Amino acid sequence: MKIEVWSDFVCPFCYIGKRRLEEALASFPHRENVEVVFRSFELDPNAKKETPLSIHEIIAQKYGISVEEAKRANADIGKQAEALGLTFRFETMKPTNTFDAHRLAQYAKEKGKLDEVVERLFYAYFTESKRISDRDVLLELAEAAGLDRKETEAVLADGRYAEQVRHEEAIAAQLGVRGVPFFVLNQKYAISGAQPVDVFRQALEKVWAEEQQSSSLQSLAEEGKTCTDGNCAID
Repeated sequence: MKIEVWSDFVCPFCYIGKRRLEEALASFPHRENVEVVFRSFELDPNAKKETPLSIHEIIAQKYGISVEEAKRANADIGKQAEALGLTFRFETMKPTNTFDAHRLAQYAKEKGKLDEVVERLFYAYFTESKRISDRDVLLELAEAAGLDRKETEAVLADGRYAEQVRHEEAIAAQLGVRGVPFFVLNQKYAISGAQPVDVFRQALEKVWAEEQQSSSLQSLAEEGKTCTDGNCAID
């Protein structure tokens, strides 16, 4: 079974959805037969690497709400993350452009280190409050994941893997992906959003039982929480 996951490293629901999928997989009896591949998706390709605005201010401007309302909304997301053992530090997060982070992930995929790098990028942004567009930060994360620092530096410097990032984003557009996280199982079934763990468990069981081919995606759940256009849904 193959699960493709389109996500962005500054998307809180993507990190939450990642953990919920992992929890479902942990109790799935055929886990060793499941391949999970993370695909590139930028919530805001035009995002600047540095901004004077906090994540609360960005959310407030986007939705026309007060900063205090944005803080309460983010606090709710933080509670969802905490229930999964994650720590989201919204007060010190550094909103940024993620294109280079995705290039690093593509390079890591080629070197067999994709899972390690993806997890470190999420953790660096949400928990360590690091700017994941910063070259030194990316080199630090790559080296910690077991990648060669000098080779990684060359990759980041010369623009390699940009084409792979754009290709996966183009596939997402063809599939009609409007928000992330977006999960595709065996190129047949789709799950949109950070669904509850039970939804992922049921999907795994269903797809394992069928293991059949189809050219169209069938939704396995109503649309869940996603991040779109550089921002995340607020109830």
